[in-house]
Amino acid sequence: MAQDTPGRGPLSEEELQDLVASSDAGARSPSGPVGTFLAAIAIVWSLFQVLLASPLSNYVLPADIVNNSRQVHLAFAIFLAYTAYPALKSSPRSYIPVQDWVMAAVGAFIALYGLIFYEKIVSSGGLADDTDKWFALVGLILLFEGARRALGPAMAVIATIFLLYVFFGASDWVPDVIRWKGASLQKAMSHMWTTSEGVFGIALGVSTKFVFLFVLFGAMLEKAGAGNYFIKMAFGALGHLRGGPAKAAVVGSAATGLISGSSIANVVTTGTFTIPLMKRVGFTSEKGGAVEVASSVNGQIMPPVMGAAAFLMVEYVGISYVAVITHAFLPAAISYIALVYIVHLEAVKNNMPTLGDRVVSLGRTIGGMAAFFAGFALLCYAVKFPVGWITALVPEGAAWIFAVVLGIAYLGLLWFAAQVPDLEPDDPMAEDVRLPVVAEIYRCGLYFLLPIIVLVYLLMIEQKSPGLSAFWASALLFVILLTQRPIKAAFRGESDIVMAARFGVIDFFGGLVDGARNMIGIALATATAGVIVGTVTLTGVGQVMAGLVEFMSGGNLVLMLLMVGLLSLVLGMGLPTTANYIVVSSLMAGVVVQLGAEGGLLVPLIAVHLFVFYFGIMADVTPPVGLASFAAAAVSGGDAIRTGFTAFFYSLRTVILPFMFIFNTDLLLIDVGVLQGVFIFVVASIAILVFTAGSMGWFLTRNRIYESVLLILVAFSLFRPDFFMDRIQPPFETVEPAKLEQALDRAEVGDEVRMVVTGPDFLTGDTKETTLLLAVEAEGSGAERLERTGLTIRTEDGVAKLEQPMFGTPYEQRLKSFDFFADTPVTVESVKAPADQPPQELIFIPAFVLLGLIALLQRARMTKQPEGVPA
Repeated sequence: MAQDTPGRGPLSEEELQDLVASSDAGARSPSGPVGTFLAAIAIVWSLFQVLLASPLSNYVLPADIVNNSRQVHLAFAIFLAYTAYPALKSSPRSYIPVQDWVMAAVGAFIALYGLIFYEKIVSSGGLADDTDKWFALVGLILLFEGARRALGPAMAVIATIFLLYVFFGASDWVPDVIRWKGASLQKAMSHMWTTSEGVFGIALGVSTKFVFLFVLFGAMLEKAGAGNYFIKMAFGALGHLRGGPAKAAVVGSAATGLISGSSIANVVTTGTFTIPLMKRVGFTSEKGGAVEVASSVNGQIMPPVMGAAAFLMVEYVGISYVAVITHAFLPAAISYIALVYIVHLEAVKNNMPTLGDRVVSLGRTIGGMAAFFAGFALLCYAVKFPVGWITALVPEGAAWIFAVVLGIAYLGLLWFAAQVPDLEPDDPMAEDVRLPVVAEIYRCGLYFLLPIIVLVYLLMIEQKSPGLSAFWASALLFVILLTQRPIKAAFRGESDIVMAARFGVIDFFGGLVDGARNMIGIALATATAGVIVGTVTLTGVGQVMAGLVEFMSGGNLVLMLLMVGLLSLVLGMGLPTTANYIVVSSLMAGVVVQLGAEGGLLVPLIAVHLFVFYFGIMADVTPPVGLASFAAAAVSGGDAIRTGFTAFFYSLRTVILPFMFIFNTDLLLIDVGVLQGVFIFVVASIAILVFTAGSMGWFLTRNRIYESVLLILVAFSLFRPDFFMDRIQPPFETVEPAKLEQALDRAEVGDEVRMVVTGPDFLTGDTKETTLLLAVEAEGSGAERLERTGLTIRTEDGVAKLEQPMFGTPYEQRLKSFDFFADTPVTVESVKAPADQPPQELIFIPAFVLLGLIALLQRARMTKQPEGVPA
């Protein structure tokens, strides 16, 4: 049995809730009329956002409000930030000081400045005058202070540094490599506040249109009781297995992480129940906390919400929402599969006992869970057929028919749930822990799946906008919150239906308040991150970052990716998921694209954004800042730093996966068919399990060092079969630049011809190199295919010279950093045409043979182990 690490011990329930409140929703909760007033403000904000996302918004809300909804969104957030979050730890929490009221009012007014003086700003083309610039400066200061209160100092400090760089970037004390000409106060404030380039940019727009609705959806689902239901179902399915509480923690955190959007809240919400049970079966305080941290942080990479980053990726990458979550799904799924395996190996290595006396088959459990998820996905897909038939038969009244059918399904599932008692939270510290039985509790919350089915159906099948999909799912949740208690009471024949209805109304308004308070930090994070994005667009510091990384990495691609990952990790320290992604993607995504192209690595933009996103969220795990690790240590009573390092070790697969999918984009299901996608998923799942066995030092039994090395080699072969196949038979053959047309002529539709271009840099004059990917998308001669690209090549004295692409042609943006009018011409250095190569999947054969040999070696050792030694 594990012993707790000596220390101050776990926090009380009240202290834990205060920890979540202070980090996610505001630690101040004044009572009386002031508390009622703040709750009313939060409710109005939630209702405003719901109305804004509804199909009625253009009919109900004034056009000025709809057009300036970002300003309204930020005004609510700033006002609530100063009233909900105290300035210091020593500041009062039971009442709001006068200065906070003043700053809240002034901050809200300046946030609405663009709405109030809309005509004036539009007439000036967004340029701030002498009055505007001072209002904007005060607005930025109040925004940064609000962000400091809601998010901690990291976000405000980073934004302040970037803003100072805007003003003082031309100073002598700024290193030459990042020096720029600087900007006046008027120009900077115009860029940051009165236009859509800074604070009121894309990030705040996504927060306004999409993120709020999903955060509200999660808050309402939690208020309805879905969080407790998911956790109990996870423990019912997995709690009796060896290491069951840890496995249940992983699955439960995956489910609640989808709706919470906060790794810290997820750690505390599920960890208060899971960590004590993990400690009971043999996990140390640090390992129990680390399992909860790793699984909770992983919730941020799991579609469909991804800590709100999914919606930002839609805007930044320029692809559909469905495409984003399709590409993000496989790495997130296999990462969770690996985490379940990690806790299983920990339990086996330490011969941990099981909870309870029920015998459960691991295979049957896994099969049952797989069948449930497959059935859920099939149900979401199958709904499209009756919906299509009804729409075709009754196009005018289809919406009413859907509402009636959904209502009947809801009443039927509520009746089913009313036949058993409601679920109550368990006490993990009780002497006799009776884990729930799935067959007894599953019916209690089946109706919680209805809004999730509506959300998934509208997003994935109908492909409606995320905002509209979340609106309809939230509308159904409103009905559930208001009616579930009284209808259950009626089905049970209870007499206190009116009291039950009152509790339903209280739950409804409580969910609206929770949704708004949970959004304060996200809204301020996206607004503050807009300053960083604005600085990048105003100063061009992104190019400087690329030069810095290129200089430090010496042009080595792997070293460059390692440096970008490390910088993303550092930049993400202390930031919530949304702000984290905005910061790291603004600064580092362009670096990977540019330097990768110069080194011959052509990566889809979504892969680059997922790469920096994965490393950014690791900051929640990694000491010394890892906020989720500190929260887990507060629950377990363990050492925070040791918890963080253990969680980082458990999260190694989250560190390795980005390197795999950067080089092998099949893992992101890019341009793959359904059957090929299933095959890739199976192989990737095996690969991540083998990697886990190698890194944990245990496969069938304890590994020898060479076995761990070989297992990791097998995993690498399954993840990157192209690495070995390319060395056996290169995928491209080099042809002379003058023969580019012939190479294009021979290429089949769907092939890719690579062209290496060299020439002088437009800014520095230094010779640089980049690789262009010429995709063959249609039939035609080589000359016709080259003409479609917009590239013109003329050969003089055996040198293929490239002329400047015309504006609007496909490669105009990619080549704009070259100086086509310098004395040294821009030339085509080499052309690489596709070569015949055997299927890279052939590499799987020796990989599986080697895996089988390791298994035989270990099984032979297992038969020789003395009795009582764990295998």
